[in-house]
Amino acid sequence: MGKLPATAKAIRNEFTDFFSARDHEMVSSGSLIPHDQTLLFTVAGMVQFKPYLIGEQPAPWPRAVTVQKCVRAGGKHNDLDEVGRTSRHLTFFEMMGNFSFGDYFKSDACSFAWEFVTKNLGLDAERLWVTVHESDDEAEEIWINEVGVSPDKIQRLGEDNYWRMAETGPCGPCSEIFWDKGPEFGADGGPSHGGEERFVEIWNLVFMQFEQHPDGSTTPLPSP
Repeated sequence: MGKLPATAKAIRNEFTDFFSARDHEMVSSGSLIPHDQTLLFTVAGMVQFKPYLIGEQPAPWPRAVTVQKCVRAGGKHNDLDEVGRTSRHLTFFEMMGNFSFGDYFKSDACSFAWEFVTKNLGLDAERLWVTVHESDDEAEEIWINEVGVSPDKIQRLGEDNYWRMAETGPCGPCSEIFWDKGPEFGADGGPSHGGEERFVEIWNLVFMQFEQHPDGSTTPLPSP
């Protein structure tokens, strides 16, 4: 079991080394000003990969890892109003992410994430919780049967576990990993009951399966 790195730089290096060793191409952070008229700023690591996700361009690699500089100060993903009200929100942050372009999907994504947080970062698995979208039986089964997470540490959520880049574009169900800071930070009961100050989201696995259109309809992506 690893030891939690002491600095942000060390965590970044641990993350990129982990996924580089698993055949992910190291890709530099994209511009904070995206080539996308639906966004004011880059709000997530997947923004620079949107053309690959929706099939406009072939991806140069089957797997990628990034540490993306992000600003959330407007639009759908707006954290500006939360700055100072919580201990978790900033307008600027770096988002570490691993991406697959038609190569692997939910099973490997969940396994990679759990291995990294429990072995490389050394986080106590007993203090971790997992959420899945209310419709995602597959993800819940993977967490239980393949990763080994106890069913009583998995909760189903609705819209909170469905991710959209913007009002249009790539979207899909997601699965999140939460760290329990302890009873002094809020009530028990997991992320769906215990409050956001106690159960802090540390990883969001977004399963990009659909593209949302201006009329609200969705169509499957060519390579989820």
